[in-house]
Amino acid sequence: MAAARARHPTEDPVWAKVLIIGLMLVFLGLVLILPLVAVFAEALRKGLQPALEAIGAADALAAIKLSLITAAIAVPFNAVFGLCASWAIAKHHFPGKALLITLIDLPFSVSPVVAGLMYVMVFGLQGWFGERLIDHDIKIIFATPGIILATIFVTFPFIARELIPLMQEQGVSEEEAAVSMGASGLYTFWRVTAPNVRWGLLYGVLLCNARAMGEFGAVSVVSGHIRGLTNTMPLHVEILYNEYDFVAAFAVAALLCLLAILTLVLKGVLEIAQPDVKRGGGH
Repeated sequence: MAAARARHPTEDPVWAKVLIIGLMLVFLGLVLILPLVAVFAEALRKGLQPALEAIGAADALAAIKLSLITAAIAVPFNAVFGLCASWAIAKHHFPGKALLITLIDLPFSVSPVVAGLMYVMVFGLQGWFGERLIDHDIKIIFATPGIILATIFVTFPFIARELIPLMQEQGVSEEEAAVSMGASGLYTFWRVTAPNVRWGLLYGVLLCNARAMGEFGAVSVVSGHIRGLTNTMPLHVEILYNEYDFVAAFAVAALLCLLAILTLVLKGVLEIAQPDVKRGGGH
């Protein structure tokens, strides 16, 4: 009988591996898988047709439309900001560089509710610019612009934080070679820098879009909860749940979950297609 394989000194014993993996699976099952299954089960409790009718209701469609519009504006804005910020931080030295990095990370440490309140204090009726905005018939708080601004605030670190480490790792040798051959700065950026970070950019866009679609705290503060006008999908779920319309609430919630799952699938595909994108900001 062959002798048992000697265990490496740094290798955990079999019982420890089984225990750790078992605890991990139990934790994931209770905290993630079971609640996710419960959302779909509750959404389909009365069948598929009531769930589809809830998603197709006028207020639900308005919430879906507003969520899509918000993401369609916030994500490209953050993509442009992320590219510019990461390019400046990774490729150049300038005073205030450390401060810029700190400011990019600020939304990670500020509560989304506080972020919403900040915009209310600036653009609200009693805010710093409130009277001027009223005089010019411009409405930001309790309107779509406020929702977009709040979403941009809470999501703008995602793309920058994916691109900064990637650009820093690549260095500046290729850009210097292009400039030495007579290429302009803009040409070098689009022909050398941008192609090298395209996978990281797409990865960050996916994460940014997922957060933008699911943001609740900051949007809740600035939206005013006007049904059919300023409610995004998460806010619409809250209203339906508070009205004890559980099937409709979980139907819209299930749609959000499907969007999240789709994001994870695309994220996994990107990681398989280009493993380097996993070396980004790390979330």
